[in-house]
Amino acid sequence: MSSFIANASTVQQKWVVIDATDLVVGRLAVTISNLLRGKHKVDFTPHCDTGDFVVVVNAEKVQFTGQKWEQKEYQDYSHYAGGQKITSAKEMLAKKPEEIIRRAVKRMMPRGPLGYKQLAKLKVYAGNQHPHQAQQPQELKLK
Repeated sequence: MSSFIANASTVQQKWVVIDATDLVVGRLAVTISNLLRGKHKVDFTPHCDTGDFVVVVNAEKVQFTGQKWEQKEYQDYSHYAGGQKITSAKEMLAKKPEEIIRRAVKRMMPRGPLGYKQLAKLKVYAGNQHPHQAQQPQELKLK
């Protein structure tokens, strides 16, 4: 008897909505990355995209533990001299709240073509509205 190995034709991908209100960023990112990779499924195959699409709403209402709102910094670099930009977590929340979740999940995903393809299935929105009603996403309760 041989083991079952998933491929693109056998995978059933669902859509999941997560409300990020009052959830801790790191713990939320772990759950999202597992859903994107498909590790919650019985037919998980590391070399195949078996994960689901994830829609995160209310990204502006996430929480950090401890003093991370003041101490955590996000770094960007343009690869030009003097092109380094450092943004605190509070500034990032004010300017681009969805980027906080996107960066946390991105760093938990594998690097390479498969990881980038799986990360593209993440949709993050600052408010509680999203344009993916046609896909009939199921709500996932966390906490």
